[in-house]
Amino acid sequence: MSQTHLRIATYNLQKCVGLDLRRNPRRTLEVLEDTEADIVVLQEADKRLAPRPTALPHDMIAAEGWEILPFGVPGGSIGWHGNAMLMRPGVTVIETSKLDLPGIEPRGAIRADLDTAIGRLRIVGVHLGLVPRSRRQQCAAIRRMLERLPPCPTLIAGDFNEWGPGHDLDAELHPVQLLPGVASYPAIRPVAALDRFGVTADLDAGPVRPHLAQPARIASDHLPVTVDLTATRPG
Repeated sequence: MSQTHLRIATYNLQKCVGLDLRRNPRRTLEVLEDTEADIVVLQEADKRLAPRPTALPHDMIAAEGWEILPFGVPGGSIGWHGNAMLMRPGVTVIETSKLDLPGIEPRGAIRADLDTAIGRLRIVGVHLGLVPRSRRQQCAAIRRMLERLPPCPTLIAGDFNEWGPGHDLDAELHPVQLLPGVASYPAIRPVAALDRFGVTADLDAGPVRPHLAQPARIASDHLPVTVDLTATRPG
């Protein structure tokens, strides 16, 4: 049997503004490179004010060998409600969609079905709200979206904004199950597992790790978090 691995990272960029209050997209891209991820799911990838231009310039992303998934506006933002995805060569986009999420604050989710080294994979990128009731509603909306789609191995990644164990979110997302979290916030001295992954039972996932190496501890107020997905194939 041969083992094939795929690494996914989730990272709240904080619009590329670091703890030194400097906006430095090149530093952010250095952090992404250091994770050695095949696919990265981003939050706060666009600036806040309309027309919400990207915090990561398109030409810099391309120069580092990343491909931007089509959730934004050509020449403008790269995401939807700040959620974006980048992928390395060898991953192919099959289908994408965007989802408005309920709650007090404007929030959204992004969904990509991809052809990867471990087969077809569905990734949902999220940045959940600050209010507990809104987070539960948002997870329920994501679950309903997934129920309308053909079955597919699925990973949900993002900033869940959940300081506790997240059992109520886990219940809303079923059959997607949250993986044990690791502390990723605040980056300088992480104590909270805000950045999480959830997977369906047909994925072999783990371990979940925070990316601790500099400049990650200063490039944003969140650390990137990675998970490895494994498929076992005859060979």
